[in-house]
Order: sequence, then C-alpha cells, then structure tokens
Amino acid sequence: MSLPLQGLSAVVTGAGRGLGRAEALELARLGAAVVVNDYGQPGRDGSGEASAGPAEEVAAEIRASGGTALAHTGDVSDFAQARTLVESAVDAFGRLDILVNNAGILRDRMVFSMAEEEWDSVLRVHLKGHFNTIRFAAAHWRERSKRAGEPVFGRIVNTSSEAFLAGSAGQPNYAAAKGGIVGLTTSTALALGRYGVTANAICPRARTRMTEDVFAGVTQPSGSGLDPLAPEHVAPLVGYLASPAAAHVNGQLLVVHGGMVAVVERPRLAAKFDSKQDAFTYDELEAVLGPYYADRPAGETFAAAEVLGLKRG
Repeated sequence: MSLPLQGLSAVVTGAGRGLGRAEALELARLGAAVVVNDYGQPGRDGSGEASAGPAEEVAAEIRASGGTALAHTGDVSDFAQARTLVESAVDAFGRLDILVNNAGILRDRMVFSMAEEEWDSVLRVHLKGHFNTIRFAAAHWRERSKRAGEPVFGRIVNTSSEAFLAGSAGQPNYAAAKGGIVGLTTSTALALGRYGVTANAICPRARTRMTEDVFAGVTQPSGSGLDPLAPEHVAPLVGYLASPAAAHVNGQLLVVHGGMVAVVERPRLAAKFDSKQDAFTYDELEAVLGPYYADRPAGETFAAAEVLGLKRG
C-alpha cells in the first residue's frame, strides 16, 4: 500500500525533542525521508555516557523503524546555516518537498521587566528562523517550477501559538513572534501559490520540555490514556497539511490539541465610520468612536481569549 508521503522529502526544525520529534516521526511514518534539525552538538547524557545528540537520536529512531532520515544540528536563526539545512535535504534526497518550522525558545517575562536580549533572542529564533528556512526552500521551489515550466509540489507548515491569538501577558516577545509568523505565512501562501506550494500555520498546545512550566498545573490522566497535551495529538495534522490531499488548504491558521482541530477565521470588519468632511477631526472621531466603544463589552480587545477554552467535545 502506498503511503501518502512516499517519495517525498521533508525538513523538520527543532525536531530533536517534543513536538518537532513527534512531527518528524509522523512524516517518516507516512513515507517521507526526513532531515531532523535540532540545534546543538553531540555530547554526554546525564550518566556521563557519550550521546549522539537529540537530532541524531531521532534520525536513528526513524531509520530503525525502516525509514530514511539524517540529522542536521545547525541554528535556523543563522541565515547561512538555514541555507545549509535546505541544501542538505536537496543533496541527500534530490529535492525538498516539505518544510515544517517548529524550532523555538521561551524567555517569558512581563513587558515592563523584559530585557532587550530576551526580546531579541525569541524574535530571532522563532520569526527569523521561520523566514530563513522559508527563504531558501522558496527559492528552491521557484527554481524547480521555472525549470519544469509548471507548478511543483511544496508544503510549508509553520508553528504559531495561542499566545498570539489570545494575548499572553507574560509573553510579549513570544506572542509578537508568533503573530509575525502568521503574517509571514499568509504572505508566503500568496507568493508561492503559483509555483504549487502551500503555506499554513498551526497553533499547537503540547506538553514539551519548552512548555513544562506553562502547563505545570495541568495534570496528566491516570492510566493508559493519552495525555491531552501529548505532541502526538498535533503530529497527524502536520502530516495531513504536508500531503498531496491538502493541496486546497493554503494560507490557513488551525488550532490543534487533545484530539481537536479548530479552523480560525480571518479577521473581519466590525464597524466602519466615514468623516462628513474631507478628513476626520478629533471632535468628530470622539463623537463616533466614543459611543461605539462605550457599548462594547468591558475588557474586550482584538485578542480572541475564547480560543483558550477550546476542547474536544
């Protein structure tokens, strides 16, 4: 039986642990050859024994299951290393078909006490890291399409967050980066559609090493039931979005966790006001916007906090 990703190759960033690992394993299970990227070099584990490093460990796990995989330990926030990552897939497998951007870090702090480095590092790894890999994957697909004279197969799955949708008071850097990723995704979807490439973003909720503090108060179920925050709830959606079956899904944002997938609707206009003159004055704006906002629910903002209450049911 043919697998949906048979013959395709993929890059998954931040795939040495947690969510990225689950995604890499799922793509391999569906037939893809995978470049497992995770920043860091081989070292030693807690017992002092030599360790191949998380990227190679996941790649070895895929190979042990009969799949094809290789490890890459470059930093996706580095422009040149992101180029090398994309080239490693092309060199090893002849082409790149799927790019899953997952790599990220957290530096949580309230906006009034955040250090410049805490802001810069999160934006660099998340937002610039997404751009860097997309930049070189997009060039690869555009060149292939122009050479073939027709669209080619290309899939991008980016990782945003509910922190962007709902607003996270203690994560201004993370929320900003994840919001920027959605803008990057929709722009990329429009730019690359003509070449046969789709770009979508997911907002996953998963218990990983990076989020262990965020979900510290959420208990895991007793017994053999799958944790609602297990990364394995997210990986199948990534596999679907990476597949030929999702050719008609482009420029979309989906929330996924705990056996649930929710499609987020694009922003829509709530109201429109026209000046009765050539241009608005302060008094005219106060006259139209004042009553409008006075009638709005107290505390309501552009953030969609209700997304945090989504659950399977």
